Amino acid sequence: MNDDLAFRLALALAIGLVVGVERGWRERKAEPGSRTAGVRTYALIGLLGGVFGALGTATSTPLLIGPGFVGFVLVFAWFKRAEAEQDRDFSITGTVAAMLVFGLGAFAVVGDMQLAAAAGIGTAAVLASREYLHGVLRHLTWLELRSALLLLGMTAIVLPLLPDRPLDPLGAINPREIWLFTIFVAGLSYAGYIAMRVLGPEKGILVTGVTGGLVSSTAIAVAFARRAVDGEDAGRLVAGAAAAGAVSLLRVMALVGTIVPSLGLQLAPVAIIAAAAFCVPAFLALRRPAPDQAGKTELGNPFDLMPVLGFAALLAAVMLLTAWATQQLGSAGLYPLAALSGLVDVDAVALSTARLAGGSLDLGVATVAILLALASNAVARLVYAALIERGPFALRYAAVTLGALAVGAAAAALTGTLLF
Repeated sequence: MNDDLAFRLALALAIGLVVGVERGWRERKAEPGSRTAGVRTYALIGLLGGVFGALGTATSTPLLIGPGFVGFVLVFAWFKRAEAEQDRDFSITGTVAAMLVFGLGAFAVVGDMQLAAAAGIGTAAVLASREYLHGVLRHLTWLELRSALLLLGMTAIVLPLLPDRPLDPLGAINPREIWLFTIFVAGLSYAGYIAMRVLGPEKGILVTGVTGGLVSSTAIAVAFARRAVDGEDAGRLVAGAAAAGAVSLLRVMALVGTIVPSLGLQLAPVAIIAAAAFCVPAFLALRRPAPDQAGKTELGNPFDLMPVLGFAALLAAVMLLTAWATQQLGSAGLYPLAALSGLVDVDAVALSTARLAGGSLDLGVATVAILLALASNAVARLVYAALIERGPFALRYAAVTLGALAVGAAAAALTGTLLF
């Protein structure tokens, strides 16, 4: 007895059974004999595909699977057509599912069993998620769909086409590496956007601050300052903006740690302690009853094409300047560059610095440069917010920001991070 063939045929049968259970459950209320295929039929379809695969292998005629597949589809489609006319159903999902079961049954015999099993489970999962997927489509906006397609295009189309080598004398501009960083940051921002979209700004200012911090802590500070001008509770708005600042710190730490784990560990004590200081007003706000109306914050869509290309260009420019400053001026040139870059975008300087850390750039110097960028970015958020609202919100947000900076500086001094 050929144990391997027996196991493969059993797998083909199991694939049909898994899909058949889903199909049978969906049509469980139908009268017996009123449906073209149920649990048993789908299981037999999988086994039929496996048998044709075994026959093709035994006779050294793999093309035998083709006529078997065509014959099966013709018979199945004939019966399915009669069922569809009776039910006035124009869906071909059942026919496609049967075709997949036959094909995967054959593949289980002649190909990779693990891949065939995974595809069979995936098929059943997709079939079972009809209501969920339709619900997502009903709530999905065109802007969000376009953004998701843009992310997929960036990853699957553009990335493989880019050269994976430095194109400049300083060895700073690697197109594929820059684009990969861009995808990473954009994907994280989109995750924050979706989180806020799912939870909804109406869930509360703190939720908006936390999820919005993944998109842009600066946008949160500016938006909350505007809401403070409109008369909303300044204390709760400051708590939300502070929560966004804490998330921003942890976000940069995670980005850097993904590229250079040792650098992420160097940043962790200061970033975590400063983030904890930012969280104090958020903790105090949780102890207060939430107002009936939390308002609404619009962050826009993080996946418009021009901002994505702009970030990639900014990242390339910062990488080039960082490499030049490190080579020509050492840390004396890198520190002011990091501080200035942080006024515009902290991700670009953090990623460019992390890229050089452990190589041409000392790990301690890279840590200080990123901390300077984070501090600069925190001050920039405060200034932008104060230009909009110059009352209680600005004063409280200044106290929180300066307190977090002081605590972070103390932590950096205690851990020896600032010994340069």
